[in-house]
Amino acid sequence: MITQPDLDAALREAVRVSFNRADSDGCMSTNDTVVALASGAHPEADASGVDLREFQAALTEVCRDLAAQLIADAEGAHHEIAITTIHAANEDEAETAGRAVARSNLFKTAIFGRDPNWGRILSAVGTTDVAFDPATIDVAVNGVWICRGGGIGEDRSLVDLSGRQVEITIDLKSGDAEATILTNDLTHDYVHENSAYSS
Repeated sequence: MITQPDLDAALREAVRVSFNRADSDGCMSTNDTVVALASGAHPEADASGVDLREFQAALTEVCRDLAAQLIADAEGAHHEIAITTIHAANEDEAETAGRAVARSNLFKTAIFGRDPNWGRILSAVGTTDVAFDPATIDVAVNGVWICRGGGIGEDRSLVDLSGRQVEITIDLKSGDAEATILTNDLTHDYVHENSAYSS
């Protein structure tokens, strides 16, 4: 059996690396809620010997999948974007860098226009106080390292943005930490859906 304090701790950790890293438009909803319910009705509910690490891993996997589904269903989205910052000084800085890119309207509109504009990614990271050297940072879009050492890398025409899935990798070369932020592009449909009604 998992105790209420253990369940609470497991859910908080799962949410930290899943729902709290899903950032569609930088706006916080007044009614977003994550709840874990346990009725205890299962015949083995009182069984002992639950491996909390296995439970944590499973709960985190479920939360990550649900968070990804939220991003996929975002208003007017044409692209689902995973921004992974690697080799950051610490996990908080990795998250900060990725979130800055996820909240950049210039970046989000570039992805909507199928433009692998690494300059917009660098400029967003540059608005933060995370540790990195502009002369060594690398950026990949869908596996193509179009920015190397803060400058031109591989041919950006090699980047395929025709599908819904977009993977951004930002290598800060400042440490061993990493984090992934999920977001989506900024589209005409998003503007229409959020301007065509009054609440």
